[in-house]
Amino acid sequence: MEFIWIVPLSGVLAVLVAAYFAWDVLRRDVGSVAMQDVAGTIYEGAMAFLNRQYRTIYVLAIVAAIVIAGLLGFMRGGEEGLSLAWHTAVAFIFGAIASGLAGFIGMIVAVRSNLRTAAAAARLSLGDALTIALRGGAVSGLLVVALSLLGVWGLFELFGGIDRVDVNGTPIAPSLIVGFGFGASFVALFAQLGGGIYTKAADVGADLVGKVEAGIPEDDPRNPAVIADLVGDNVGDCAGRGADLFESTAAENIGAMILGVALFTATLARGATIAEAAVWIFFPLVVRAFGLIASIAGVFAVRPGGVSNAQRALDAGYWVTAILSAIGMFVATQFMLGNLWFFWCGVVGILTSVAFVYITQYYTSGTWRPVQEIANASRTGPATNIIAGFAIGLENTALPAITIALALLASFYLGAQAGPALGVPVGSGAAGIYGTAIATMGMLMSAGYILAMDTFGPITDNAGGIVEMSDQPEDVRHITDALDSVGNTTKALTKGYAIGSAALAAFLLFSAFLDEVGIILGGRAVEGVNIAKVEVFVGGFLGAMLVFLFSGFAIRAVGKAAGDMIDEVRRQFKADPGIMAGTSRPNYRQCVDISTRAALREMVLPGVLAVAAPILVGLILRWEAAAAFLMVGTMTGILLATVFNNGGGAWDNAKKFIESGQLRDIKTGDVLGKGTPEHAAAVVGDTVGDPFKDTAGPSLHVLIKLLSTVTLVLAPLFV
Repeated sequence: MEFIWIVPLSGVLAVLVAAYFAWDVLRRDVGSVAMQDVAGTIYEGAMAFLNRQYRTIYVLAIVAAIVIAGLLGFMRGGEEGLSLAWHTAVAFIFGAIASGLAGFIGMIVAVRSNLRTAAAAARLSLGDALTIALRGGAVSGLLVVALSLLGVWGLFELFGGIDRVDVNGTPIAPSLIVGFGFGASFVALFAQLGGGIYTKAADVGADLVGKVEAGIPEDDPRNPAVIADLVGDNVGDCAGRGADLFESTAAENIGAMILGVALFTATLARGATIAEAAVWIFFPLVVRAFGLIASIAGVFAVRPGGVSNAQRALDAGYWVTAILSAIGMFVATQFMLGNLWFFWCGVVGILTSVAFVYITQYYTSGTWRPVQEIANASRTGPATNIIAGFAIGLENTALPAITIALALLASFYLGAQAGPALGVPVGSGAAGIYGTAIATMGMLMSAGYILAMDTFGPITDNAGGIVEMSDQPEDVRHITDALDSVGNTTKALTKGYAIGSAALAAFLLFSAFLDEVGIILGGRAVEGVNIAKVEVFVGGFLGAMLVFLFSGFAIRAVGKAAGDMIDEVRRQFKADPGIMAGTSRPNYRQCVDISTRAALREMVLPGVLAVAAPILVGLILRWEAAAAFLMVGTMTGILLATVFNNGGGAWDNAKKFIESGQLRDIKTGDVLGKGTPEHAAAVVGDTVGDPFKDTAGPSLHVLIKLLSTVTLVLAPLFV
């Protein structure tokens, strides 16, 4: 039990380190007046959108909390129903506020880091630019994980901790805090959807009219959509992804704690004290605390001196995080659980994280076959580029699926071996399922560092835009281009990591749902669902359908908004020839307003659909159908998100592969770079991949976990 204090201590430490990184970044050189003007415009646009977006989201969140509390209170009835209703509503609001706060603060620092990164690049210091961008991203990464950890721990203690039990002596606080994960998921869904629609409407409009039609460079100040594009990088990739991983860490922590209740009961039955049995409930929090400390060390390990390859420097920091995570896992399992089988379960999770990092790099980095294959397909036009990119997207589902399958089998087997020593029969599955929970926690230990690398991407992208728009020398742009290319890979890497953790957690959260149902049914074991029942089959079928319908709504929203953006950019070019001549300033504000209105309008329908569908299935077809809806929807969502994420990332870096001069004419050896038909074809392919990788794909991460938290929270209504 002494180890539980590492949870609040590590959370507070992470907040203090995040504050130090923010101070360190904000004290750096801010560059020229021209650079400051561009950065100020980006900051103003980002904050204006986020203020409007979060006002909308929180109105929806308050309505959702009231509806959930009303449903639970009315349908359960009595004192028990009222208690469950208000606890769930309070947890929901806490989760929503903490999720939004983490993303919001992190984005403020990220938007200010872009200027400092650009100024460091202007001094031709790759090491300084890399360090500023990573530390700016680490503010978001550390705050997200710390607030998630502190929120789950704080609510658990507030709601009675291990001392609050039901008539069977089972702690009920883990079930009462499920609303925290639901609130975080709710905010994350709308934040990711709105940010994704905003950024891709601007990006597609800017690329197609600016690059392809007008033939001007990316981030050219003559492009009216360029500021909206740079703003979108922040609201989509910083705030949206921060909210995404916040709800990932919260929901999966709570799911693991619920599974720990079964081993808590088994340990008590063997004559242990409550304090000795409670380690099974607290263990997931302690492991995450060690992971947070490892992530802090990983960021400090990336030093500005002697950096010649940005990707290798970031990889070195990741390996420091992974190794320290393994050490922390050993300490936690040895001293809390006293069983090395569970340590190896954690190692499986850490290795799964490493595998996803390198699988994603293989499919999205220009060093390897997939991206080069798409770039080569651009020789024969946009159609073949799109065909090659979509084929790579479909192909890349195999390795992640096999990795997850092996991780689940291995962690379940290793966990089951610990069963007899715990008084749990090997055949019961309780120890094996807990083993998969530990593997999930192992994978999430590096979440702070991974999210820092993710936010590194939009910071460096913005830095490149500031350098371009302030007319800096070409050698400065070479530095920001190199960082931006690495940033594209790290953004894809984070999406792969997020979907990998969701896949590993899918079994955990499904098992937690069955445990919740069993408790509601009077403590009897529920070991599965019968797919042969027609209502259960229909529930699973509808779960798969939801994933495709939701994705269709999200991608269509980008298409509609991008169409409005294209019309506006064309109108400005036609109405004022001075824009292209460089004598007139484009109306950036109008393009920012188009993206803002489109994002706020279009995020509502898919968001409401995602929340309402599992509730309706559970209420009408009951809990087994809801379980099938959750499981089949999760499997389908994982695979489709992998197609979208890595396919889109590969398209993007195929374009950058050509822009960097690495594609050559087969006969003459001439460079086929910017301004060539091959480049134009790659730009078209990239615009197809944009809503895949930055809107639909990341939103599916949130949808998958939202399905789990909705079914967990409302399980009492479905039985």
